[in-house]
Amino acid sequence: MLYDVLVIGAGQAGLSIGYYLKKNNVSFLLLDQGVEIGESWRKRYDSLKLFTPRAYSSLPGMPLIGDPNGYPTKDEISDYLTQYVKAFSLPVKLKTVITKLDEEEGCFVLSTSQGEYRSKQVVVATGPFQEPNIPEFSKFLSGEVFQLHSSEYKNPDQLLSGTTVVVGGGNSGAQIAVELANHRDVYLSVGHTPKFMPQDFVGKSIFWWFDKLGFLKANIDSKIGQTIRNKPDPIFGYELKVQLKNGKVQQWPKAISAIDNELIFEDQSILKIRNLIWSTGFKSDYSWIHIPKIFNEKGMPIHRRGVTDTQGLYFLGLPWQYRRGSALLQGIGEDAKYLITKILTIPSL
Repeated sequence: MLYDVLVIGAGQAGLSIGYYLKKNNVSFLLLDQGVEIGESWRKRYDSLKLFTPRAYSSLPGMPLIGDPNGYPTKDEISDYLTQYVKAFSLPVKLKTVITKLDEEEGCFVLSTSQGEYRSKQVVVATGPFQEPNIPEFSKFLSGEVFQLHSSEYKNPDQLLSGTTVVVGGGNSGAQIAVELANHRDVYLSVGHTPKFMPQDFVGKSIFWWFDKLGFLKANIDSKIGQTIRNKPDPIFGYELKVQLKNGKVQQWPKAISAIDNELIFEDQSILKIRNLIWSTGFKSDYSWIHIPKIFNEKGMPIHRRGVTDTQGLYFLGLPWQYRRGSALLQGIGEDAKYLITKILTIPSL
């Protein structure tokens, strides 16, 4: 069968474009390697809550049920994505590992663990969270040091007793460091001074204020967007700030190397550790895409708002694809809405 569109990935990005494809009666299929919808959310650490309230955590056409000003849990989002597929009867094939994407005789050919699929167009909606980004020097640590990526962290019971370092100053690293501070000595290794913002201000979510001030609509072409993009993301909430002030979490410089059970920092200080959590983000892997000239020298897609120079090939869910929220639940729907206008202009659809 030749589909009009194949969507690679059935996370929030894939489901968003699936919603618009369904509305326009396009023949399509979403393919995902997971065993269930919402799997990546379900696997995150137990205490995870979004820093965006429910009012800003929905996909197109279906609001997230509950207090719009409250902050949803990771399991709540996982359940929501499952309900989203059922509500709109989106065609999804799970347990499907993609091995190759190529062009052949005027169509796209997708090789997978479940066989071959062909389509006139393809949306790569694998998102930014593909492979844990762990520094090479992690291999110099002794096997006695328990280390894992933040995507593998569940709760404090996983860790050994003793000194723990969280490397990385994003919101996940902040939340994990705060949680662990009640159980052991915790050090937070960051390459910059964290900037804190309140989650709520004058009874409203900070994202409500961002919305009213136009920050959420600021795009990569605007001066505001360019300014925001060049700065590290703020830490939402003051829990970490409090723990840093009272000494329960100690801030250390950027980690640059390691040997045995010691971590070496940018100022050449050294710390003996027992546990290490890499909250160092993710990196993309597009080695399975065998289509020339669509990646830059860093291996990232060359696109304009998700549209590549290869007709019929799109990306969705990339960080700053067009706006700050392009990789987040609250912003991905706008990018999907834009892409559907491009998909429908291809002849023969």
